[in-house]
Amino acid sequence: MTDAGPRATPRLSRSARRASLIDAAREVFVVQGYHAAVMDDIADRAGVSKPVLYQHFPSKLELYLALLNESADELLRMVRAALAASVDNHERVDNAVAAYFSFVADRGQAYRLIFESDLRGQLEVAQVVDRVTDDCISAITETITADTGADVEHARLLASGLVGLSQVGARYWMQQSPHVSRGEAIELLSTLMWRGISRFPRQVEPDRNGEPPTAS
Repeated sequence: MTDAGPRATPRLSRSARRASLIDAAREVFVVQGYHAAVMDDIADRAGVSKPVLYQHFPSKLELYLALLNESADELLRMVRAALAASVDNHERVDNAVAAYFSFVADRGQAYRLIFESDLRGQLEVAQVVDRVTDDCISAITETITADTGADVEHARLLASGLVGLSQVGARYWMQQSPHVSRGEAIELLSTLMWRGISRFPRQVEPDRNGEPPTAS
């Protein structure tokens, strides 16, 4: 009986191949930046020919935008999950700050694609960055309005402050604070936030007689 030889490697589905190409592109774009990266390097990293790469992404910009949108969606999922993980507002603040730190530290520097892109002046890129920032603000706004009774305009302003502090603080810690542990950094920022946001009380339902609760 003759040996049939090695089996052919199964072909990836289109969605799996696309995911593989995006993973390879992330490594190249993060290290080289958009302008220095070339499609040949991305194809080599993914183990495919350049024509295969162009079948999925007709241009470098389209590939970059696909990767940017995926990274932005991941950050938003992390923030929403952090808010949903507890009904205690102090824990929610801790969780939300920790989500930004996790995105910065644990996602292969994908945060640089969003916050430090060398293509921020490109309209399509700026729209993605603005979209994820606005969506994170909206997610936190929903929690603030539900728990404090603040109107949407005031709540969004508070939420924008929380998002800005989390984003900038996490990035600064990653780049400039090598002797501060992640846990210490999260505790510092969440304590700062909580001492401010806790001044806005949780909405409490009136008692059975329709009277508001007595302040303690």
